[in-house]
Amino acid sequence: MTRTVYLNGQYLPEDEAKVSIFDRGFLFADGVYEVTSVLDGKLIDFDGHATRLARSLGELEMGNPISKEDLLEVHRELVRRNDIGDGLIYLQITRGAADRDFAYPAEDTPQTIVLFTQSKPGLAENPMATTGMKVISIEDQRWGRRDIKTVQLLYPSMGKMMAKAAGAHDAWMVEDGKITEGTSNNAYIVKNGKIITRNLGTEILHGITRAAVLRFAREAQMEVEERAFTLDEAKAADEAFITSASSFVMPVVEIDGAPVGDGKVGRVAPRLREIYLDESRKAAV
Repeated sequence: MTRTVYLNGQYLPEDEAKVSIFDRGFLFADGVYEVTSVLDGKLIDFDGHATRLARSLGELEMGNPISKEDLLEVHRELVRRNDIGDGLIYLQITRGAADRDFAYPAEDTPQTIVLFTQSKPGLAENPMATTGMKVISIEDQRWGRRDIKTVQLLYPSMGKMMAKAAGAHDAWMVEDGKITEGTSNNAYIVKNGKIITRNLGTEILHGITRAAVLRFAREAQMEVEERAFTLDEAKAADEAFITSASSFVMPVVEIDGAPVGDGKVGRVAPRLREIYLDESRKAAV
């Protein structure tokens, strides 16, 4: 079945959707994006993603070409047209197409907005949730405004390939001796029952799943500390895990070839995953 996508107000077959070669997202990575999970045909954490989208656009002094209400309708229509049970909806907004110039184009330049779906049956039943994932550490060489969810993802892609070459699943990035985050996820450790994760700032993405998981953890009377932690702390932790919109909560059992704790999935990550999926499904739209 040909996938239906959304481009600048139109629903089109994917092979008919075209974006200009002069689009600034292509020429300058001058754009932002969001990824929203779909479970049982409903959207997970949509409000959070819409709010972060507006923030990212504002930080780049870029307009928002679609209202939150219309954006929700587009998401729902793409789920319907593509018969998505479990999967993802990718959204990208750029500053639009204009003759190549480092300076921003005129404010009335039409922006580009693209949405498409990815069907992923059994998204919440990933077997890695029971076996755990392996990560390596790499130097964080990204630009300084990681709190803005831009489309400039080359270094995270490189990090994924470094991990793959090392026989691991992902890479945790390190800056000034402290872990920032994974290539496409927020990073956590657990020590003596306490959940530790990097505090918010320009150094990391303000994860929507991160915010929900920490709220659920506190509601479950789990101790949470938001601060930077070192690579050595991570390697000496009792447990480790990541959160993201597509992985939800995923345990980490190995860092740089060394086991985390006893090298097996612990108790905190599975419990948080269970809570997150249960509560998110209840609140899904």
